[in-house]
Amino acid sequence: MSIDFATHFHAVATRIRAAEQRFQRPPESVRLLAVSKTQPAAAIVAIAAQGQRRFGENYLQEALTKIAELADLGLEWHFIGPIQANKTRSIAEHFAWVHSVDRLKIAERLNEQRPEALPPLNVCLQVNIDREATKHGLEIDEVAAVAQAVAALPRLRLRGLMAIPAPAADFATQRQPFAQLRALQEQLNATGLALDTLSMGMSDDLEAAIAEGATLVRVGTALFGPRA
Repeated sequence: MSIDFATHFHAVATRIRAAEQRFQRPPESVRLLAVSKTQPAAAIVAIAAQGQRRFGENYLQEALTKIAELADLGLEWHFIGPIQANKTRSIAEHFAWVHSVDRLKIAERLNEQRPEALPPLNVCLQVNIDREATKHGLEIDEVAAVAQAVAALPRLRLRGLMAIPAPAADFATQRQPFAQLRALQEQLNATGLALDTLSMGMSDDLEAAIAEGATLVRVGTALFGPRA
């Protein structure tokens, strides 16, 4: 089945702009991260042709192949998957953003391995906002200390927080963990940090995330169609 990527892209963009307006967010204050994991390079090219520049990948080897193949497009690559310690060098060398820093050791390795020729690596701390045993992420009470330590690393730029809440069917329930993440970021900024990014919201709950202050929504299925 062929996918009309232009139609999908403009439908997602319309949802984002409508949610900004509905929840009195400034126009263009929410950015779209196209989650392109498991998608072929041709699909990324088709979405990029609509003006999209930010793409998120979960699997390192797959991502490195696509980054090399599409190097001439000037895309901004975000790593959004779980990070193993033995993968940090390649992530530090090839990505502009990392959303899934879930322990200080990983941040320290990314800092050490970020090439001097590149600008500091933008990072978000992943928070296990629902305290799910099977989820990656820092526990809420760990975040403040890790955030202060990461903010001090010279080759990283701590930008904000990321979370993947448990799916919820109704809008009010969807909003709750996003509100928690926003409150946590506000608490951190009150201590002197300058975090500007809330990476939260996906295809099924991006409106709830935008209502609670998301600055970056990670959308895969609504752009590319269901994964095989």
